[in-house]
Amino acid sequence: MRVFVLTVSDTRTDETDTAGRAIIERLLEAGHAVAGKAIEPDEPGRVAELVRRQAAIGDVDAIITTGGTGLTSRDSTFEAIDALLHKRLPGFGELFRMLSYHDIGTAAMMSRACAGTIGRVIVISLPGSEAAVRLAMTKLVIPELGHMIQQANK
Repeated sequence: MRVFVLTVSDTRTDETDTAGRAIIERLLEAGHAVAGKAIEPDEPGRVAELVRRQAAIGDVDAIITTGGTGLTSRDSTFEAIDALLHKRLPGFGELFRMLSYHDIGTAAMMSRACAGTIGRVIVISLPGSEAAVRLAMTKLVIPELGHMIQQANK
């Protein structure tokens, strides 16, 4: 599977983007290809345009974002992505929050991690925390990514 990785952050750089690196590591370990990587500021218009453009190019099976899924005034990834989705997978966010609850307790309810499709492309938005990314990639994304992509292409 070919995956584009997008880090949404006003402060992360290639050197400090541990969550983006964790996504890439897990993808490569599972035998997937990383089609590209970018870091964008938490500006919903820019995030939406980049995700829309990547989905339209047609050379990726999935887009995974990290960052911007919390509650602060700058966290706008959820709104940017949700507005683009053709089909939503509410179970993804529900399962992620359930798994997170076991690690961080009730703070898990503040995550707005989500997933869905834009056409035949799977889009997954994860929090910016490296620990949260590792949890989601290990327990949810890697085990189901191929199946999700297969179903989205039927």
